[in-house]
Amino acid sequence: MKSLEDIGCYSSRPLMQLKGVEIVSHDSNLEKMESKVNTFLEKFGVKEFADTSHQIYNSKLKVTIKLKSEFANLWCPYFDTLNIRKIIPNKSSLSPDELDELEILIAILVSPFAFTFQSIESLESHIRVRKYLVHHARKTAVAFNTEAGERPFDYWKYEEETGYTLQSNADLITALLAATQPDTTGSICDFSCYRASEYVILLALAQEAQYINSVLHREIEAINRKFAIKSEQFHSVYLHEYGSMTSPLPIEFYVPGDRLWFKNPDEKSSDVKGYEGSWVFYLGEGLFSNFWNREKPYSLEHKCLEIYYWRDGVVSDEQGVLKMDEEIVNRKVKATLSNPVKTSEILALMTKFRDPSGVYKNGGCIDTSREYPRSIHIDWCEVVLPK
Repeated sequence: MKSLEDIGCYSSRPLMQLKGVEIVSHDSNLEKMESKVNTFLEKFGVKEFADTSHQIYNSKLKVTIKLKSEFANLWCPYFDTLNIRKIIPNKSSLSPDELDELEILIAILVSPFAFTFQSIESLESHIRVRKYLVHHARKTAVAFNTEAGERPFDYWKYEEETGYTLQSNADLITALLAATQPDTTGSICDFSCYRASEYVILLALAQEAQYINSVLHREIEAINRKFAIKSEQFHSVYLHEYGSMTSPLPIEFYVPGDRLWFKNPDEKSSDVKGYEGSWVFYLGEGLFSNFWNREKPYSLEHKCLEIYYWRDGVVSDEQGVLKMDEEIVNRKVKATLSNPVKTSEILALMTKFRDPSGVYKNGGCIDTSREYPRSIHIDWCEVVLPK
């Protein structure tokens, strides 16, 4: 274990009100649960950094796991999780997979929102799903075309009523990989960042379900042969949303695997189709997904600057339709990044909570909520598919 002196000077910032993780179980055997929790924390190497407590009510046992206050304030001051990877203790001995999982765990252990599970096994499944999601988001690349819909037709077919569905002999995981990861087929498909984000989430869930809930995996594959679950229905079936306009998440709090939206706070440029905002995943390491150039994921700073300069990139085509000139945007972002004073001025405007939908006043681009996949563990499956 590293001491505080090994990691750095202790933060003088005030203690945070952490919620962390709750395990709420119908099994009220405290000794058994404590043993499982300790084994879990030891496996991840964080037992000495974590606090656990318990209570029993209505014959249910609730065990709460949080990061100890001194480490939470040192590693994630004011709930800032963007730098967790830099301060993970003993990280040189960990594999990339282990680092991803540990960053996910630390982030949820310092959460101001209680992540609730019914067993340690469902918590472990949740961490794996987030890890898969991050891995696939890093590899996803699509061509930006808000008017187009394209999929590899060896795996997908399209009908107006049902949308894109699986070919009769297509495997769901293979089909999703083919649609989102050009390394699979050698070609990049055209579709929106929002739809691409749904495919990445579905891919992570299918990958986990294949091993821990084979019945659900078969059901998800079967329903994708009949019709596409998308948009609001996708959100309600597969996702939880946490944080709200009345109870916003801290501006710099993100868990790897979160899906989130950056709002374009400029009214004129938000009228350009596809530039109302930007759907991304938090990848960990302070980076956010970039489906248009996956080799260059965004920092929070870079993403805020790009969205700010959309206001300067608006042009009209020959038909008078508003378009975005990305070259203008890129030049302005690059110039600003070389000017620390200008960068700070713009970030002060952008790193504020967004205005409500349809309002363009003094808000920035930061949303108040995030989204994450529902549990699919066979002992606690929250996904209920439509008939």
